[in-house]
Amino acid sequence: MSEVPTAAEIEALRDIDTPTICNLLEMVVPERRGYGYTVEHLHCLYPDMKPIVGFAKTATMRAKNPARWTPAEYMDIRAGYFDYLAEGEAPKISVVQDTDERPGYGAFWGEVFSAVHKALGCRGVVTNGSVRDIDMLAPDFQVLTGLIAPSHAFVHVAQWGCEVNVHGMVVQDGDLIHADRHGAVVVPLGAVRGVLDSLDLMVRREAVILEAARRPDATVEMIKDAWQRSTEIRE
Repeated sequence: MSEVPTAAEIEALRDIDTPTICNLLEMVVPERRGYGYTVEHLHCLYPDMKPIVGFAKTATMRAKNPARWTPAEYMDIRAGYFDYLAEGEAPKISVVQDTDERPGYGAFWGEVFSAVHKALGCRGVVTNGSVRDIDMLAPDFQVLTGLIAPSHAFVHVAQWGCEVNVHGMVVQDGDLIHADRHGAVVVPLGAVRGVLDSLDLMVRREAVILEAARRPDATVEMIKDAWQRSTEIRE
């Protein structure tokens, strides 16, 4: 059976917030507990938007210094990047690592590039770099960004389809990404079904603890007892 999640499974993942996805991954693939997610703050421009889920289109970029390309070479490189974005499974999420010594010197993201990426199937972007034109970005396009800055400086794509690291989250081309206002996480393709199937169990385990903790007469003994009973819920 193919590990590629169905459209229905991807939409089901969108109904779960990213911290809960991380909790579920701890249950399904416990070896992933300590990595695979962002570990530094990202500005989420649309915190009330539903989580975005999609296959990673990865790239690195720089902006501090001009690229040593002729105008014709630059046009060819940009066209190649657009071809790459257009390929592959939808939905997609752009994951871009700014590799300048000081990330965010120039904004890769703004009105034009958000519109282009959305047109080519991306639901949003996760980047340690910067964004501008925040009142003119493509609608329904989520942005998790390291900084907000006014200029694009000498911004250019350096590589694409490569491994990137955005705030501690290492991503390969085609990885499944789940992101919301809390940050982002890589969801192993083989774990999607298990994550969805484990949601009810996790909710029932947590409900026992929350019920005890929220009682007006809650005591430490009640909470310890609830925690023990929670661990005994197996199915």
